[in-house]
Amino acid sequence: MRLCSIASGSSGNCIYVGSDHTHLLVDAGITGKKTEAGLAALELSGNDISGILITHEHGDHIAGLGVLSRKYHIPIYGTLKTLEAIRSISSMGKIEEELWHPIDREEPFRIQDITVDPMAISHDSADPVAYRFFHNGKKVAVATDMGTYDDYTVECLQGMDALLLEANHDIRMLQVGPYPYYLKQRVLGNRGHLSNEMSGKLLKAILHDGMQTVLLGHLSQENNIPELAYETVRLELSMGENGYQTCDLPIRVASRYEPSEIIRV
Repeated sequence: MRLCSIASGSSGNCIYVGSDHTHLLVDAGITGKKTEAGLAALELSGNDISGILITHEHGDHIAGLGVLSRKYHIPIYGTLKTLEAIRSISSMGKIEEELWHPIDREEPFRIQDITVDPMAISHDSADPVAYRFFHNGKKVAVATDMGTYDDYTVECLQGMDALLLEANHDIRMLQVGPYPYYLKQRVLGNRGHLSNEMSGKLLKAILHDGMQTVLLGHLSQENNIPELAYETVRLELSMGENGYQTCDLPIRVASRYEPSEIIRV
């Protein structure tokens, strides 16, 4: 399997997951042109994409969805409430009925040779999910936009070979930053976003010998910087009692503007 962040951040998210024969996108929150450029870097085009899996209906996850789906006739997958919320957005434009594919969270389904397994997450949207992907015994996940995590989250993310995990903000930067008070409270709340520290704690809870790579994603442009996210997560791992050293796990930070290196598992 392959995992690549085409773009990840508070300004737009689009993640590629694929096998040799099946190519999927998680979210389409950047322009169609930027998505096409990212796919071209992977030696793919929109015609190669078998489905777009939507985590939730916020603009930084669906901004390019209508254009991309209409142009290449790409099926759209998401929970029923999420799809209903998207279809109520007038700027989305008309998308053919046959392209909408409602899914049930926590019920696996197949797209060609990849099994997709949604998992519930906590975020201020209609019915948000993260996604896990299984192919030939390999497992990868894309998990962002989580205000908090619990034992269920930890259980769902056990055994991953590779993972894109949210590290949205540094708490101190957020507290002294330019956001109005209500927005700071939203981000910090249980239906907001994972801080760098929380991301490190979650990663520490799911780390295992078989995990090959972690991509930190969905960084806030105003309340985080890549170096800080990286060092904070590494520090949390080093404070664990599980015997792992920070050098045991390659950790990378996904760019908001450029495709990441392709992770192969």
